[in-house]
Amino acid sequence: MAVPAPTSLVTNPGDETNARTLGSIRNPSRLAFPLILGGAIGGAIALSGVLDPAAAFAISQVGAIVTIALWERFTPNHVKWNRSHGDVVTDALHAAVSALATIPLARLTVDVVAIALAPALSSLAGTGLWPAAWPLVAQLALALVIVELPQYWLHRWQHERDWLWRFHAVHHSAPRLYWLNAARFHPLDLALLYAVGYLPLVLLGCPEIVVALFFLFDAVFGMLQHSNIHVRLGTLNYVFSMAEPHRWHHSRVLEEANTNYGSNLIVWDLVFGTFALPSDREPPREIGIAGLRDFPRGYAAQIAAPFRWQRVKREAAASPSAAAR
Repeated sequence: MAVPAPTSLVTNPGDETNARTLGSIRNPSRLAFPLILGGAIGGAIALSGVLDPAAAFAISQVGAIVTIALWERFTPNHVKWNRSHGDVVTDALHAAVSALATIPLARLTVDVVAIALAPALSSLAGTGLWPAAWPLVAQLALALVIVELPQYWLHRWQHERDWLWRFHAVHHSAPRLYWLNAARFHPLDLALLYAVGYLPLVLLGCPEIVVALFFLFDAVFGMLQHSNIHVRLGTLNYVFSMAEPHRWHHSRVLEEANTNYGSNLIVWDLVFGTFALPSDREPPREIGIAGLRDFPRGYAAQIAAPFRWQRVKREAAASPSAAAR
């Protein structure tokens, strides 16, 4: 995966305008998304022919992580988002817990549920529901479309229902957008999101290789979606829920944040009228949660926050930063 030539000719690293100008001239910003995501998927498929599939997928994902992290340094969307906001350790802990505990446990739970439901589903619809004879890429595209609908509605309800929002607020507490905070999720929030996407694939008999490709796509896409790469995708923003529309989703302005719920595809936002991509202004640089700017920053405190939700809101309302607003 090629990384663009650096745009670090900025004499003052804090000069956002100069950095963005250089980026728009020298940055192949339309290429980052297809090159990195396509390279990860294509690399995994190619390497699976010569390596153990688990190793092939791991190598592809690590390659994508390194490429995204480097691309952020060379062509940032915002220079200051490349500087730590005291969030790296918290995000790294979220990523580790998600990879080592939350996702494996959620997958095991879904597999058990699917085994229990399989006889009933088979009697109702028969076997062979999944078009396993299709090309792998076509099966991946089908998986993306199938998963997107339940995840769209769950994500929307996570913003509209307080009992779900208190868990999802952990994700929106990020003070900046960069590749690692794609993993900033409360374990219960992530487990539910994972389960509603994975269960339909298992019940339909989706082959393991397609499931693996889907979750590789989802992982790399999530990092790109939250990345600090200066991208311009044009009409692809009406297909994929990439960084440009997703930056509006992290706005502190509620009307802007309650848009663009798509995980990977934007299709259901277009159908249900929640798509937003204003052309008259840039997405916000100051992101977070309106009214909760003092949301807990440490990992343990974030895990506890949904269970002491009313106290979290009271403390945020009484904080000096709240009084200054």
